[in-house]
Amino acid sequence: MKNFFGALFICTFFISCSNEMKEKKPFQFIIADPGHFHSALVQKTMYPEVDSVVHVYAPAGKDVDLYLEKIKGYNSRAENPTHWEEDVYTGDDFFKKMIDEKKGNVLILAGNNRKKTDYILDAVNAGMNVYADKPMAIDPQSFEKLKSAFEKAEQKKLLLYDIMTERFEITSILQKELSQISSVFGELEKGSADSPSVTKESVHHFYKEVSGKPLQRPAWFYDVTQEGEGIVDVTTHLVDLVQWEAFPGQIIDYTKDIRMGSCRSWNTALTNEQFTGSTSEPVFPDYLKKYVDNSGLLQVKSNGEINYSVKGVHARVKVIWNYKAEEGGGDTHYSIMRGTNCDLVIRQGKEQQFVPELYIEIKGKPTKEFSAVMLAEFDELEKKYQGISLEPSEKGWKVVIPKSYREGHEAHFARVTENYLRYLKEDFLPPWEVPNMITKYYITTTAFEISGANK
Repeated sequence: MKNFFGALFICTFFISCSNEMKEKKPFQFIIADPGHFHSALVQKTMYPEVDSVVHVYAPAGKDVDLYLEKIKGYNSRAENPTHWEEDVYTGDDFFKKMIDEKKGNVLILAGNNRKKTDYILDAVNAGMNVYADKPMAIDPQSFEKLKSAFEKAEQKKLLLYDIMTERFEITSILQKELSQISSVFGELEKGSADSPSVTKESVHHFYKEVSGKPLQRPAWFYDVTQEGEGIVDVTTHLVDLVQWEAFPGQIIDYTKDIRMGSCRSWNTALTNEQFTGSTSEPVFPDYLKKYVDNSGLLQVKSNGEINYSVKGVHARVKVIWNYKAEEGGGDTHYSIMRGTNCDLVIRQGKEQQFVPELYIEIKGKPTKEFSAVMLAEFDELEKKYQGISLEPSEKGWKVVIPKSYREGHEAHFARVTENYLRYLKEDFLPPWEVPNMITKYYITTTAFEISGANK
């Protein structure tokens, strides 16, 4: 009998060890100071290679409470619930404790942008991979720190990466694909400062819904010294798309390939009532009062425009923030790439029912020969993106995109994260990614400097 129980104990021990080994995941997330809702959106889905236990370090307060509330909502939803286990530490020494304990191998940062670049550099110096929401730098001083962080990451063989969700939007993907078909698009025009070859504009809203609920923004979101001006914030996505679409797979060196042009920034005015509607705070806090004008309106420098050229190609990016979208609307995107044969245009207005649509607009009158080439090339593209088709439009064709490709912005966070985890697993990053990230933040932070000099 003793032998029986001894054998049973040994068997149970080895089964237990075996299960632990099976359940061991290669990646474990750490969340630090999650002040922006994007930190929660990364966890809207589960990832097979990521441990379900997430270690959270933050100062006590509303920011971390709102983050935990969103995670709780994802865990308790009826359809495809997540099963994250949040191990939370709150205290003024949260960041030091996080680095001292180092309980995970991927640090996720999405919060106050004034502190973010320091967090990035300190974490990389401590030997941690960093997956950061944009922007990773908001002024020339933080840009220099970011460059140091990338240098340290390379030395320590770490992956520092930002969350570029817009690369996974289907109209942007197809715009890029079509621009590479020379028999259709021709060559990318050089354009001019007055008529850029590539233009990208987006309109955003302070009051919006996220995961089916009204978004509650932190009050500091409206302080441009903490959030960053609009010209360094959402423009990050637009500058990234210009590089990713117009120069795929190419290294862009900011010291040689970029020429900055005119840059400007301007305010969006919010009433106290609108501020309360988006933050749940009854009055403007003291640190925002310097932005309140004589009529009681909060002036937020949230809008920006950057004119510049990349390898001789003129580009313009522009971001506008309004308080709330009109009925049935939301954030919108406009983009045009000008080719010698046709323009590729993304529109997302009323006519498109606020859904992004891609148009192929022919220059001049389309010939039968060009139409035949267009249809043949599109048939080849359809093999890669099954179900897409063409329908005639006023200036050429509209690309008809099946609903299965119409993932929303929130779903794109999972796509970027899956891509990042793949890079980590393969220990490989395309050689253009890091230099192009550095170039991207050079453009936005230099634009901030130029627009400030014009005030």
